[in-house]
Amino acid sequence: MDSEIKITAHIEPARPNTCKFAVSVSLYENGSAFFADREQAKESPLAAKLFGIKDVTAVRISGRNVTITKEGDEPWRPVAGQVAEVVREHLKSGEPAVSTDYVSNTFSDDQIRTKVQEIFDTQINPAVAAHGGMVDLLDVKDNKIYLRMGGGCQGCGMADVTLRQGIEEAIRQALPQVDEILDVTDHASGDNPYYAPSTK
Repeated sequence: MDSEIKITAHIEPARPNTCKFAVSVSLYENGSAFFADREQAKESPLAAKLFGIKDVTAVRISGRNVTITKEGDEPWRPVAGQVAEVVREHLKSGEPAVSTDYVSNTFSDDQIRTKVQEIFDTQINPAVAAHGGMVDLLDVKDNKIYLRMGGGCQGCGMADVTLRQGIEEAIRQALPQVDEILDVTDHASGDNPYYAPSTK
C-alpha cells in the first residue's frame, strides 16, 4: 500500500517555515485537528510521531493534508523526506491519524466567525479603508475562512500581499488553529484598484 501513497509538498510563500503535504489518501475526515506542541499531540498518533522530527513546532491534520510548521533554517527538502516517511509508516500501521478521544482545542465555526469579524472590524478594515478597500467575512466552514475583498482591494495588484502578509497574519496570530484562509474575490472585475494590477 505504501508504494501507492503519493505525497506532495507545498511551501507557503508567505510563511516559509510552513509546508503543506497533500497525501493521496484520507487522513482525518472530522474537520481540522491542530497540535501546537508535543503535549497536545498525545491525542494524535500521527502528530506525536511528526513531533519526533527535529524542529517541528506545530502540526495540522485535515482531510488529506498535513501542514507542518518548523523553526530554524533547516532546508525543507530533508525535513519533507522525513515527514513523508513518517506519514507512510503511520498509514501502514493502521492506527488512526487522530484519536477518537480527541477533543478539539479549536473554537467552533461560530466562535471563529465572531473572532475573525472582530479582527476585520478593529484591524483589517480600518487599515485597508485608507486605500478605499474593504474585506468581508463570507463564511466559516470546517475551520476554513472564506472572505471577499471589495472597493480598492478588488483587482488590486497588491491584493495577495494584503491577504498573506496582512489578513492571514492577523488571523493566525489570534487563531493559529485555523485551517485555510480563502479569498473568493473576483479580482478580474475590479475597476478601481489603489495599485494597478501587475502585468507580470
